[in-house]
Formats: sequence, C-alpha cells, structure tokens
Amino acid sequence: MFKTTHRLLLATSLVLAGMLPAMAEIPANLQESTFWEAEVDSGNLPPISERLPQEPLIVDLAAKGREFGKQGGTLRTMVTRSKDIRQMVVYGYARLVGFDHEYNIVPDLLASYDNEDNRKFTLKLRPGHKWSDGTPFTSEDFRYWWEDVANNELLSPSGPPDFLMVEGKPPMVSFPDETTVIFEWEDPNPNFLQSLAQARPPFIYRPSEFLKQYHEKFADPEELAFQVEDARVKSWAALHNKLDNLYKFDNHELPTLQPWLNASSGKKIRHNFVRNPYYHRVDSNGVQLPYIDVVEMEIVAPGLVAAKTNAGESDLQGRGLAFRDASILKKGEAQGGYKTLLWKTGVASQIAIYPNLNFEDEVWRNVLRDVRVRRALSLAIDRKTINQALYFKLAQPSAMSVLPASPFYNEENAQAWAQYDIDMANKLLDEAGLTERDKDGIRLLPDGRPMELVIETAGERQEVENALQIVTDTWREIGVDLVMRPLDRDILRNRVFSGNTMASVWFGWDDGIPQHHTSPAYLAPTDQVFLAWPKWGQYYQTGGDAGELPDMPEAERLMTLAHDWEVATTDEERQAAWSEMLKIHADQLFAIGILNGAPQPIVVSNRLRNVPEQGMWAWEPGAHFGIHRPDEFFFAD
Repeated sequence: MFKTTHRLLLATSLVLAGMLPAMAEIPANLQESTFWEAEVDSGNLPPISERLPQEPLIVDLAAKGREFGKQGGTLRTMVTRSKDIRQMVVYGYARLVGFDHEYNIVPDLLASYDNEDNRKFTLKLRPGHKWSDGTPFTSEDFRYWWEDVANNELLSPSGPPDFLMVEGKPPMVSFPDETTVIFEWEDPNPNFLQSLAQARPPFIYRPSEFLKQYHEKFADPEELAFQVEDARVKSWAALHNKLDNLYKFDNHELPTLQPWLNASSGKKIRHNFVRNPYYHRVDSNGVQLPYIDVVEMEIVAPGLVAAKTNAGESDLQGRGLAFRDASILKKGEAQGGYKTLLWKTGVASQIAIYPNLNFEDEVWRNVLRDVRVRRALSLAIDRKTINQALYFKLAQPSAMSVLPASPFYNEENAQAWAQYDIDMANKLLDEAGLTERDKDGIRLLPDGRPMELVIETAGERQEVENALQIVTDTWREIGVDLVMRPLDRDILRNRVFSGNTMASVWFGWDDGIPQHHTSPAYLAPTDQVFLAWPKWGQYYQTGGDAGELPDMPEAERLMTLAHDWEVATTDEERQAAWSEMLKIHADQLFAIGILNGAPQPIVVSNRLRNVPEQGMWAWEPGAHFGIHRPDEFFFAD
C-alpha cells in the first residue's frame, strides 16, 4: 500500500509542479543548440534527438510561473578560492533526486524511484541517458562505484560512506538490469533519499567507462604503470582518486551529468564551464536546458567581490556578499545594469558562538561545560542592539534553533535564554562559583586566572567582528573579558578540531529549515564540524579510533534520540525525536545563537530572467542557487 500510494502521490506532485507532463516523451519540435551546431554539422556530435535520454525530464516553465527562454550567452560570477569552482556542482544541482521549491524530494537524474518502508529503494534510470562525453549512464556506473570503489580497500580505506551504514551494516545492492539499481537494508534508512539531494551529494555512481582506464582490475597493466609514473603518484589507487573528483569538478576530462561541464584545465583566474550537450532536461517547447551556454567563474580576493559586483562585473552573485554590502550595491544598480534582491537565509543562526566543550585546558573546559555559564553568556548579549547596528532591524534576534519555515519551529526554543538580562547573567555566574574578581572587575577562574574568553573567527565577515565588539562591551558587565582572534578559515577549523580553540564563531546549523524527512543527526555529536564538540564528533566518525567519547548526559541523550529517529517507523516517532533534541539544544545552549534571518543580497543582471525575486539562500537544503534551477535562467537579449 505504501509503495503504490507513494508512486501515485509522487507522479501527481510532479505533474502539478510542472516537472513533467502525464506522459514524458521527447517533444517533436526539438531545437538544436546553436552552441553545438558546428560540432553536429561536422559529425563530431550526434544531433539533439540522439543526445537526450529516451525519457528526458520535461520542464513546463509556464506551469512553474516562469518564462520560456532561449539558448545563448555567458553568465559571469565570482568565487574567492580556486577550489570553489566546485560551486558549479552545487549550483548546477543535477541530483539523482532533488528538492523542488517546496522542499519535496522529486526524481531528477532518475526517471523514478520506489521506496518500500524506508528499507528498500528501487532506483530507475532514464533509458538512453548519457554522460557529457556521450558514454551511457547505466546501472554499471553504480555497480562500479559500489563494488570496485566503495568496497575497494585501496580506494576507500574506511569502506562505504556512513549514510549507507544502518545499524553498522551495509546495504544489499543489486543491479537487475541496466536501468535499475536496488539498495536494501534490514532496518529502515529514512535518510537515504535526503542524502542524495544534498548540496554536496554523496555520488553513489561513477563514469565507469572513463575511470576503468585507471583501475588495476580493468586497465592494461603496462599502460596503467606508465600513467602512474607520468602523473608522479605512488600507486594506481592514488591516480584513480586524483582523477575521480565529481564534486571538486577540477578534472576537465572527467565526464559529468551536471548542466555545465568544466572546459578549463589547471588553475586559472577565470574558469569557463560550457553547456553539457547530453543534459537530461528539456523545456516543453523542445529547447534543451541549460539555456545559458557558458558560465565564466572568476576567482577574486574576498574583499573585491562587492566592489566588482558594484561595477557590473557579475551577472549573478550571492557568494561573497553580505548584508553590509546592500546599500552600496543599491547605489550602483543604474550604472552597473543590475538589481539587488534581498533573499531570506536558511542557516539556523547568522552568527553563533561555539564554546568548545572539548577544549584542551581542563579548567576552562569544566567552566564551559557548566550550563549556567553558557546561559549567562547568552543572557549578556544585547541582540536587539546588534540587530539594529548591523541589519537595520531586518534580522530576528534569537537563540539558535530552527526557523519558522520548519514544521519543528517552537517559539519557546527560539527565545530560550535569549533575552538581554545582565542581572540574571551575573546571578548565574555567581551560582557557578565564579564569584572572585580582579581589580578590573574581571571574574577569576578556579585557578586564579582572569576569565579571558578567547573567541576565534575566520576573519571573513565584517559583521561577525562588529557583533563581537558589541558583545565585548556587554560581557564586561558580567566580568567576562572577550578576546577576539581572527584566523584563516582552514587554520581556525584545524585548531578547533584539535582542541586548541577555547571558543569560535560561525554560522548556525546549515539546515535551519528541516522537514519531516530530514535527519536530525547534525543535532547530535556525529560530526566534528559542529564546533562545540569536535572531539565527540571525531569519536563517532572514526568508530572510536580518534576523538573522545561523549561524556555529558545531554550529549549522550542526543545520540540516543538520533538513533531513535533512524529506526523509527512512523512520522510521529520521528517528530518526537526532533522535538526533544531541539528542546535539549534550547536548554543547554551548546551553541549561543545571536540572530537569524539576516537578508542575503543577491545581485542579478537586468538581462537575466527566471531568477526569483523572493528566494531562500541556504546551503542545506537547497544548494544556494541550485534549488532555484539556474539551468532555467536565461538572458533576455
């Protein structure tokens, strides 16, 4: 019953969403791309009718309230680090399944899927679907990844990825035919589809025809030995892993399924990405997506993104811009030929302070683990003043919790310990035994040192430093001396992970708008990236080989509840796990949120169409621009 109902509801929702008509078949009026026309005429590329899958994903733009576009043009955008060319995979957002604009999970690269009680997932591929180099995309690409990569000790020493392990056991994976892949577990894996839809997807397939050239099981030994020596790496496995970068997107020879493919080799100031001639999406007028021929991604210094955008040097820009840039961007609209939109943000907190509960200094660690101290620090933050000074009251003062757009939103959680109350904060610190002060009024730790709380930042966002300056003044009223230390992002993270950082500041949870199908694992100590408990996260991630076993009752309870969600069989049970976990975070303040919902400036060329006026800027879920489908954006002229 579940299987049949799920299929019917899925098909109905897709038709209503304009994702595909009742019968998905190639439109009779297919139009050849002018970009690839010469290649087709010369015989180097098959015609469009032979490049599309037999069942392409047909997009009715009118049903989505969007304009039908035309192919052509070069879209300019900017990033601040060479490795961020991977944003083309994020923005491109071609996934086996992905989120629609209402955060429902729908097929994309897949023609369809069946979910039987979250235990058995049958994935159906599109017949005739091809990689960007024209080779077939079939179940062999999944088999190759599962058997020859994920379960090859030389390529994947830690085995298959965590999201596929349920109760410590891997799935049974089978490949009945070239368009069918089945993942099956004894226990439920309700997070499986959501994981496939992530901004950074766990690619459970590979372009096998290309990569087999570099695998000892398939390649000619002499040729492979030559390739290893030529690449100056130690082994065939090192070579394979170097070339196998579907997410990093830095190997221009590696075939892709994304809307644009990397046409630039090596490190450059400007990288060009050209339309994928075999892309699987086509509009109902017979025009293959993406509409835009070329994306030009320029790598610039972080401080120059706003200035260059203001000068009209970007056609679509969100990354590298902050709310403080909005006023100068507005002033440059007429001359720059663009408009500045203000989108909502999806992170749980725009600015959050993370006391490191695994800090190597035992005295400080014990102080930070006292919930009265964390509550006092939160109560001594004047969130309204920060909101006024930094965001003109356009953000929402709040503790760190989920946003109102989530079905799990609770006003009590959002306001827990978030009022500005110096008297209560001082009382809590006194109760925690921190009653002694030095001549300057700074409280003394149990070992007599002044309470100088060092907060390390990535030094990338001016609003963070500005907010901490305001916090510095109010914390002095409770006898806490805030010392701010800006560092490079990678250095900061390494220091936190190793236990050398007392406290840090970053965004809140990436996913501030979780839905019923969202796993709450990121609320538990399952990953070192939650900067309050890096050692606990390492312990979970390495199976106890590194890090520290969680030793606070509340953290242990979070782990239990995360597991309860995984094995739950009803939505009510999953809702209960979510609710209790969010209540624990609100009560315990593992991260001290300051405010959320700060508007994100999005600069859009006046020539660019189909970019939503009101959108959500969120890494998870949504992949920033990805959920808004940049392959449907086009230039009006």
